[in-house]
Amino acid sequence: MTNTSNWARIGAPIVLALLLAGCAGTPGMEDRQIFLPETPKQGEMQPATQREHQRILATYGGAYDDPRLEALIGKTVDKLVAASERPDLKYRVTILNSPAVNAFALPNGQLYISRGLIALANDTSELASVLSHEMAHVIARHAAIREDQVRQAAIVGAVVSDVLSDPNLGALALAKSRLALASFSRAQEFEADGIGVGISARAGYDPFGATRFLTAMGRNAELKPVGANFDPRSLDFLSSHPATPERVRNAQANARQFSAPGAGERDKAEYLAGLDGLIYGEDPSEGFVRGRRFLHPKLGFTFMAPPGFVLDNTAQAVLGIKDGGGQALRLDVVRVPAEQTLPDYLASGWIEGIEPPSIAEFTVNGFPVATATATGERWSFRLYAVRFGSDVYRFIFAAKNKTAEIDRSFRESIGTFRRMSLKESQSAKPLRLKVVTAGAGDTVEKLARRMAIADHPAERLRVLNGLEPGNRVKPGDKIKLVVE
Repeated sequence: MTNTSNWARIGAPIVLALLLAGCAGTPGMEDRQIFLPETPKQGEMQPATQREHQRILATYGGAYDDPRLEALIGKTVDKLVAASERPDLKYRVTILNSPAVNAFALPNGQLYISRGLIALANDTSELASVLSHEMAHVIARHAAIREDQVRQAAIVGAVVSDVLSDPNLGALALAKSRLALASFSRAQEFEADGIGVGISARAGYDPFGATRFLTAMGRNAELKPVGANFDPRSLDFLSSHPATPERVRNAQANARQFSAPGAGERDKAEYLAGLDGLIYGEDPSEGFVRGRRFLHPKLGFTFMAPPGFVLDNTAQAVLGIKDGGGQALRLDVVRVPAEQTLPDYLASGWIEGIEPPSIAEFTVNGFPVATATATGERWSFRLYAVRFGSDVYRFIFAAKNKTAEIDRSFRESIGTFRRMSLKESQSAKPLRLKVVTAGAGDTVEKLARRMAIADHPAERLRVLNGLEPGNRVKPGDKIKLVVE
C-alpha cells in the first residue's frame, strides 16, 4: 500500500469491483504485456519505454537488489539467448520487489520478473521456462501485433465512460470489447509456451520445467481466498490466460518433443542457494499482513480486520475478503485539505449512494473519524474516514447481507486502528526464505510448524517446494521455509 491513491467518482453499484481489484488473480503466468505506441530499437531504453519502466517500478515496489540472484538470472538469460531463434536480440532483466507471481516483457526486450515468482520456482529450469516464455513474446512480436487491439479497446472504454450513464451496462460493454483481445492473448500464450520450451531445451535445461512451474502456479492460486465472484464479467472476460490444466497439458506435449522426463539440467542446488534469505511476501516499507492484522511501519499505523477475513496488500490498497465472499473491505489513503471536515469529505461525491442521515463523527484511539452507510443494488457499504496526520485513511466495508452484527464487526475493526510504537516499527521485519536440509524424522507437518505463516502452512510448504500431496520429505532434501 503506497502513501496516496487517487479515486475517480465511484458509483456504489460498481465500487466493489474496485474494492476487490487484484483479489482474484488468474492461475496462469499472470504476465501483463505492456504495449508502447512505437517500436523502439531492441535493447534501447527510449523515452516512452523509460516512462513505462518507471511506472512498472512504482507499481511493483521498485527493483529488488540482490547480486546473487541477478548473476544467476543473467547467466540463465545468456544461455537462453544463445539458443533462441534470435540470438542477436538483447534483453535486460529487472527483478521486481513484489510478492506477486508475475513476469512480463516490453517490446524492446525489457523483461520483468517478480521475487514472488522467483520464490515459487524450485530450480533453474523452472526459472528458464518463465524467462524463455517472455523472450518468446518478444521474438514473436506479440506486442506489436496486439497494439491496435489494445488501442481499440481503450477507445471503446473511453466511449463507454463518456456516453453510458448506467455503470452496469458500461462495465458489460467494456468487458465485451476486451473479450476478443483476451481470446487472442490465449493463442499468443500457447505460441509463447511452445517457443519457450524449445529455447529452454536447446539451452540444455529440462524442458519439463515449464510443466512443473505451471502446476505450482495453479496450486499456489488455489490457496488464495475464493468467493470473489461478485461480478463474473470482470473475472471471465478480462482473463488473459488459458486455464492452468490446459497449459500444463500443452507444456507436457511440447516438452516430449525434445526429451524424456528427467533429461536436461535443473541446477536445483545452485538455484536454492541463491534463494536463501530472499524476502518473502510484502516488503515492510509498503506495509505487510500478519494474519488478520495489517502493519505499516513506514506510515506508522496498524489495524485488525474482522474475524474470518483474509488480507492482501497491493500497491494501491489493502484488500480483504471473508471466506465465502459475502463480505469484503478496502483500505487506501488520500490527501484531504485540513480545512475540509471528514463528514463533508464523505458527502463530497467521491462515492455515490451515501445516505446523509447516517453520517456521524467519533474518535478512535485519539484520531478523528467520520462514518456513513451507502447502498448498492446487491451490496451494502459501511464507510469510515480516519484522519491520521496529513492523510485520510478510507475504509470501505461491504456486505451482501449487512446485519447489525456484521456492522458491529466493521466498527470493532476500525476500533483497532492505532499508531504503532517506535519499538514496533523498528522491530517489524520481513519474512524471508530459509533453505534447510531435512533430517531423519522430518515430515511436511513437522517442518510446517517452523513456518512463520498461519494460513495453511503445510499446504504452502508443499506448494513452495513442489511437493505433491502424496510426496514425503526425505533426509537430505533441501526445503524452503518461510521464517521471520
